[in-house]
Amino acid sequence: MDSAAKDEMQPELSPGPEWPEQERAEQLARGAALKWASGIFYRPEQLARLGQYRSREVQRTCSLEARLKSVVQSYLEGVQTGVWQLAQAIEAVQGTREALSQARGLLQGMSQALRTLQPLRERVAQYKQLQAMSHLLPRLRAVPAAVAHTQTLIDAQQFLEAYMSLRELEQLREDTWAPLGGLELPVFQGLDLLFEALGQAVEAAAGAAGKLAREDPALLVAAVRVAEVETGRITPLGQVPRDWRQRCLRALQEGLEQTHFGSPLLPAPGALPGWLEALRVALPVELATAEALVAPCCPPQYNVVQLWAHTLHSGLRRSLQHLLAGPELEAADAFALLHWALHVYLGQEMMGSLELGPEADVSQLEPLLTLENIEQLEATFVANVQASVSQWLQNALDGEVAEWGREQGPNTDPSGSYYSPMPAIVLQILEENIRVASLVSESLQQRVHGMALSELGIFLRSFSDALIRFSRDHLRGKAMVPHYVPYLLAALNHQSALSSSVSVLQLDGAPSGALAPVEAALDKLQKRICRLVLEALQVELQPLFANLPSRQWLSSPELLESVCERTGRFCRDFGRVRNPTVQLLLAEAERAVVLQYLRALMQGRLVCRGADERTQAAERLRQDAAQLQQLFLGLGLEENAHCAPVLLALRELLNLRDPALLGLEVAGLQQQFPDVSEDHVSALLGLRGDLSREQQLAALSSLQAALPPSPRASRRALFSLVPAPAPAPASCLPSGSCARARLLSE
Repeated sequence: MDSAAKDEMQPELSPGPEWPEQERAEQLARGAALKWASGIFYRPEQLARLGQYRSREVQRTCSLEARLKSVVQSYLEGVQTGVWQLAQAIEAVQGTREALSQARGLLQGMSQALRTLQPLRERVAQYKQLQAMSHLLPRLRAVPAAVAHTQTLIDAQQFLEAYMSLRELEQLREDTWAPLGGLELPVFQGLDLLFEALGQAVEAAAGAAGKLAREDPALLVAAVRVAEVETGRITPLGQVPRDWRQRCLRALQEGLEQTHFGSPLLPAPGALPGWLEALRVALPVELATAEALVAPCCPPQYNVVQLWAHTLHSGLRRSLQHLLAGPELEAADAFALLHWALHVYLGQEMMGSLELGPEADVSQLEPLLTLENIEQLEATFVANVQASVSQWLQNALDGEVAEWGREQGPNTDPSGSYYSPMPAIVLQILEENIRVASLVSESLQQRVHGMALSELGIFLRSFSDALIRFSRDHLRGKAMVPHYVPYLLAALNHQSALSSSVSVLQLDGAPSGALAPVEAALDKLQKRICRLVLEALQVELQPLFANLPSRQWLSSPELLESVCERTGRFCRDFGRVRNPTVQLLLAEAERAVVLQYLRALMQGRLVCRGADERTQAAERLRQDAAQLQQLFLGLGLEENAHCAPVLLALRELLNLRDPALLGLEVAGLQQQFPDVSEDHVSALLGLRGDLSREQQLAALSSLQAALPPSPRASRRALFSLVPAPAPAPASCLPSGSCARARLLSE
């Protein structure tokens, strides 16, 4: 290409706008040049070399301009070459576009030609189909007979022959499907239904695997083989794979569940233990059958024994959940289910039998009963047992109360003590329920134990309330009981029997204070019965003490003899109370008599007229104390439990001849009986009749100045239970608040 052409193809380059960076670069260059020049020509002697510098810079500038021109010229030549190549490419593209337009016209002509040949192609396809049908026609004519024969084989449970026939028919359908272009002949329309019928027959045989394994194992083997072959076969295109193995396994599970848990009816109330017992016998037999007979008829991958165990477990678990979702179980059914599920089911009698292989292990399965189920059953059992126990205890109490009004006295045992089977019945009922609960679990035992203690506490309160009603009705005359006191003493024996035997309710490992509420209730019951007995004794003795002290009392022992005679007659039945309760009862009876005696002395009905009467009164106190001691010693009371010696201490107050020594006697009395008060001492000193107000005040002052009571002093309450009379202000002795107020006023 010549230079003129190149010049023509070169684009016209117009100067563009000035770059902002260029101006800044020039400014920086000028500044750098000025800085350099100022540094070079700073001294005058260097100005002589200015021409040399100028010529050298001119040369350098010329060299740079030449290099720039060369670079620009090279760039312009490359641009010119590229523009020429683009022009050549445009010409090639235009030629290609023309060639494509011609090819499109040719293709449109060929399409019209193909449309004219389409009927011919259809005729050729029909000819090929007819040709294929002519070859397959003899086999197709035999299809209806083969279908009927296959149905007969299925009905006869000849599974292998039926399956082979079906496979041949299916192969024939595949052979006709491709030549006919995917068209299925009507003769093959029932083939899928026939396959489904065979699958259902195989399922039915698998569902009765246990029965077939015993009666016709060959049929079970044939069914399983058909399922395995069909599962492993590659199905033709367009067909859904038939997973008959899963159908067989489902049938095995459903048939097993239907056999043992298929009944929709739940066990009737009371029939659950029988149902569980039947399962205890049947399930191990079923597992043994699976291990010995069914497993050899199935491939190893079926894991027949494990499948049997899991299926039985799941079916049983669903049945129990359905059972628990229904009406609330009775106590016997709840107990039977808890004991069976927690102990029998996994025990050696059942799923843990040593005769079963390791495949039957169900220990890794989810629990037969959930924690919520166990909680529900335990709560049901405890609630029902509590209602029954409450009724039994109430019946036992009602029977005991009914005997209190009999004409005969209480029954006695061979030793002569009052006896009733009620305490033994009560404890036996509670102990038996706790023992039965321990057969299930420790948690149930603890719940029943707590329930038993609660019911025993309720029973003791009811027993105590019944005794109070019994006593109130008797004392008010509503129901006169011939043997009132003996039945109270019999109740005391009942309390003693319960108290001595309640330890049988103590659980091993339970806190030692678990029985503390019951023991406290028993102690309270004992005190209440003793109080009722003593109230009856006080009613007997109260008329006799109305004349004590008196002139007749001073001169004759008949009053106390009557008291002792009636007391002895009242306490003669105390010997039928068992030890140590009899000692407590005798001690309380003696204290009641002594308290009545002290109460009579405090009334101020007698004031001695002289020294002879004081001596006579002191002697009477000594004789009365000896007589009371002799009485209760004869009744069996231990000597160290007597309260009668208090009369001897009071005797010293009366027998003392020197009034100046009364302070010492009063201090000694307080040492022995710390609960004695100023009012009591004032009333006793008033009995002497020979003391002035100053002497009484001096004697009473010794109470405040006395030393603390001796540690060996009796701590049993005596004087604190005796109300001291409050004297009238006119006759108020110098004692207590009344005496002090009067002395201050004077």
